[in-house]
Amino acid sequence: MKYIVLLLVGMFFTTLSFAQDDITPAAPGVTYGNKITAAKAIKVAELNKSLNADSVYKGKVTGKVVEVCKKKGCFMTLAQPNGETIMVRFTDYAYFMPQNIVGKIVVVDGTAKLKTIPVERLQHYAADAGKSKEEIAKITQPKKDIQIMADGVLVMD
Repeated sequence: MKYIVLLLVGMFFTTLSFAQDDITPAAPGVTYGNKITAAKAIKVAELNKSLNADSVYKGKVTGKVVEVCKKKGCFMTLAQPNGETIMVRFTDYAYFMPQNIVGKIVVVDGTAKLKTIPVERLQHYAADAGKSKEEIAKITQPKKDIQIMADGVLVMD
């Protein structure tokens, strides 16, 4: 009986790990998480201005995806006009992004905050993004950054 239970538990975790590979490819109109529309979305540049005045922005932001977590799509980054990026994570890890979303224009619906990111977390993100050990070792200072906790993502282009 003990072996049957262990076998069933093993099969459960195997099924979960393969389920991560079943992410819908990014294409115009595809949504991840909550279904959203592009109505009333602001651009990334406007978000920067909004967060200078307030510490939190709730709503929709549109931008270009420049990076996605290579392990399982657990985060992505959006380009900013100044060359920096905005980290986007997903509420309760309820959904993940496909690798082919890089280069796409998306609308993200959620909560944006200006935060200081500790070195350890920056190094973790760099490792998940597939950066080399040398690149990770160069991360030695915390960074003030915009982060978005997204409830939904809509692929526009």
